Amino acid sequence: MERPEYDITIGKDGKVRVEVKGTSGKRCMEMADLIREILGQEDARSLTSEYYAPDGRVRIDTKVSRT
Repeated sequence: MERPEYDITIGKDGKVRVEVKGTSGKRCMEMADLIREILGQEDARSLTSEYYAPDGRVRIDTKVSRT
């Protein structure tokens, strides 16, 4: 089971920046939405490359031929 991490920064102006790490795609957005519900209104959202990464399940097909 994945264990997401949150990097939360509170600026001197009181603005909160949250970065979700350790998950991707739809699950990442669910984690970000959870934090937004706790903190309140969201000013902006940007997606990192981790959002577009595969969900961690990998299928590898191999074929071995002997000649």
